[in-house]
Amino acid sequence: MARVFVPNDTSACSLGAEAVAAAVESALAVSRIDACVVRNGSRGAYALEPLLEVESTDGRIGFPRVEAKHVAALFAAGIPGRSHASCIGVVDQLPFLQRQTRLTFARAGVIDPLAIDAYRANGGFEGLARARILTGAQIVDQIRTSGLRGRGGAAFPAAVKWQTVLDAAGPTKYVVCNADEGDSGTFADRLLIEADPFQLIEGMLIAGLATGATQGYVYLRSEYPRARDVLIRALATARRAGVLGRDACRAGHAFDIELRMGAGAYVCGEETSLLESLEGKRGLVRFKPPVPAISGLFGKPTLIHNVLTLAAVTTILGRGGDAYAALGTGRSRGTMPFQLGGNIANGGIVELPFGATVRSVLQDFGGGSLSGRALRAVQIGGPLGAYLPSSLWDVPLDYESLAAHSAMLGHGGIVAFDDSVDLAEQAQFAMQFCAHESCGKCTPCRIGAVRGVEVIERIRRGERADENVALLQDLCETMETGSLCALGGLTPMPVRSILEHFMEDLVPPRVPNGNGMSR
Repeated sequence: MARVFVPNDTSACSLGAEAVAAAVESALAVSRIDACVVRNGSRGAYALEPLLEVESTDGRIGFPRVEAKHVAALFAAGIPGRSHASCIGVVDQLPFLQRQTRLTFARAGVIDPLAIDAYRANGGFEGLARARILTGAQIVDQIRTSGLRGRGGAAFPAAVKWQTVLDAAGPTKYVVCNADEGDSGTFADRLLIEADPFQLIEGMLIAGLATGATQGYVYLRSEYPRARDVLIRALATARRAGVLGRDACRAGHAFDIELRMGAGAYVCGEETSLLESLEGKRGLVRFKPPVPAISGLFGKPTLIHNVLTLAAVTTILGRGGDAYAALGTGRSRGTMPFQLGGNIANGGIVELPFGATVRSVLQDFGGGSLSGRALRAVQIGGPLGAYLPSSLWDVPLDYESLAAHSAMLGHGGIVAFDDSVDLAEQAQFAMQFCAHESCGKCTPCRIGAVRGVEVIERIRRGERADENVALLQDLCETMETGSLCALGGLTPMPVRSILEHFMEDLVPPRVPNGNGMSR
């Protein structure tokens, strides 16, 4: 029986994939074609969605941007083949996918995300099988050898966290997955959960084996209802299969995972605020020390990582820490799923080893702007990331290279803007965002962001621009050095980058009048 693949993730469904799948089912029944529909996850090539794929002797061939009204004609003569006018060839051979190094997203769009046998058949649970024959210390050594760092804002060495939790005393320890993906322009966590949820489950199991934890929690943002439904079903399937529950890690070592939904607070992406929310409290930042690895959830040693970090663990244990460390550059090892969004022709997931340049990702994968106008700026690392001009687009995408230019990689989001963008408006938005999302616990963040909006408004109105720019710089320094967490501490980053690279948007250059005076 032939198989027809129609993606079932949030982005594809927002473009009509549900109606396409129903239309394919109807067309197959009407024409009595011996084929079935498989709801796979998206491959993350969003310019092609809904991307319908059909099995053929050459591999799976693709039909992009299919609408429900096109389906009857597409299947009128049976299963469509490569000779069909709308076929774009074998999907795996498309340049957008072929030029990537897909490790974390190797199965995304390839398998039914809820078919655990398909996960196994495509390399799933190989890392867990190896971890089961290692001690906790040996697993941590593999993580250390790999050079894995948290795939979030801080890029903290993962092995340090793992070793701390492993060494912590006490019978109760937790593994917490931070899936509160709140950064604008990021969607890799959501896509991975919707396209390959067992990979996250496997990564959490390996973390439990390594640290001695027996309970895991996934803290998922409330705006991801489809990811929630997929993960609920995947967890139930894993329990039925004996992957979770008693003896899940190894004989005598139970491990289970519970799903908890956030309530839409951006600050709960900060790990200590997340823990407060998990405990049923208001999401306020905790003072550190102690760090969560020593005293985290309910006061117990807790390992906290985001989705991409835990997913990378499966590759590290499956292939070995040395193989993973062979990819990347400097202290940035392995691959990073960059997320291309904004005014870009080919948005989506681009997984590459660290070290590719901003320009290569924008041009070779993104294909330039969607509007057709020249690209002017990119913001990397979410709403608190720096705006980079074209003169910095040859900077490698790794943690240290970006930090050297007062920027950060963060969760890997890359948002493009063409030459119609008003960067003064973006600077004001950064402060407004912080003012709206602040938990209110510390004064520099709570008050500083409000004052920041007011100062930028005065600058934009042309009121004593030089004085107010100096005041804005002082305010940014106060927020950076005095805020309790990264929300207030990083809000100045986009503002400072605009002051440095796009000052003309905030303070237009003075033009001399006929009397030699400026106006």
